[in-house]
Amino acid sequence: MSAEFWITSIIVTATPGTGVLFTLAAALARGHRAGVVSAFGCTLGVVPHMAAAITGLAAILHTSAVAFSVLKYAGVAYLLYLAWSTLRETGALAVDAGSVDKEGAPRSDLRTIVSAVAVNLLNPKLTIFFLAFLPQFIASGEPHVTTRMLELSAVFMAVTFAIFVLYGLLAASVRDQVVGRPHVMAWMRRTFAASFVLLGARLAVARQ
Repeated sequence: MSAEFWITSIIVTATPGTGVLFTLAAALARGHRAGVVSAFGCTLGVVPHMAAAITGLAAILHTSAVAFSVLKYAGVAYLLYLAWSTLRETGALAVDAGSVDKEGAPRSDLRTIVSAVAVNLLNPKLTIFFLAFLPQFIASGEPHVTTRMLELSAVFMAVTFAIFVLYGLLAASVRDQVVGRPHVMAWMRRTFAASFVLLGARLAVARQ
């Protein structure tokens, strides 16, 4: 595995996007466990895009304006839903001191995972990104292209999970300083909601 692949993977995953934002919000809302669970869900959300790139399905999104638009606007709608639910203090991203029970376990890990998967799953740009990204690190004449792409994908997912967990743990580490301060909580909700709207707008104008 080349150093270039590692460096590129770290830069790509560390760059703030919808997955990072979701993980930060969940960790601030419900602590360390939620941060790790969100990181796991966001990593799972990458799998379909990598599978599409490996099997060639990404070519459909790349050439079909209808398929690309359907998935894109579904993603925009979901990001707007996240913004709305965040402002209303409901859903997986509710920044609420009561969202963690006495043992520190979140109300629903499954709900957080499903939401995290959806964040990445409904972004067609990821599929096209992996279609262009993975082949760059496969040597010309490689006899086992599929196997090599699977290896690269596994490494990329491991890097994604590790960096997202780090984001989550860092956010959770300052949670005690903001929980119980209504004005800070309200500011965070508005900030996260606005960020989801901006990301949705950016996705809406994205082209194939």
